[in-house]
Amino acid sequence: MNNLLLVDAENMIFGRLASIVAKRLLNGERIVVINVEKAVLSGRKSSVLKDFKSFFEVKTLRNPVRGPKRDRFPDRLFRNAVRGMLPKHNSRGLAALRRLRVYIGCPEEFKGLKATHFREADASRLGGSYIYLGDVAKELGWKGV
Repeated sequence: MNNLLLVDAENMIFGRLASIVAKRLLNGERIVVINVEKAVLSGRKSSVLKDFKSFFEVKTLRNPVRGPKRDRFPDRLFRNAVRGMLPKHNSRGLAALRRLRVYIGCPEEFKGLKATHFREADASRLGGSYIYLGDVAKELGWKGV
């Protein structure tokens, strides 16, 4: 597991963690993020949920039934956040995204390894309220583990 960085997302700020991961992916690191459902989103619960649920109201003119599918799983929500921070329309960004693995919980193969915490993305820095990504995903329709 050369040049593999294991990141535990528990009590880490969602957006700050995603930006740190995106920058490191562009530098060529392979990153595995575990416990992503325990990442936090800052803000009041009602406003955060309203922002996420507004994506489900977007329809296409051609066929609203088939039209854009939205992710509800916490790992996919995090992956899409990182994807939005990468230059996804060129080979460098696509290669960086391939080096990212995101897991709900902690898989058996990573149980004994020491995970990294980023101090600048720690939720203890938040002064106001926050909500866990797993709770947001359950409100969006994720069945949970």
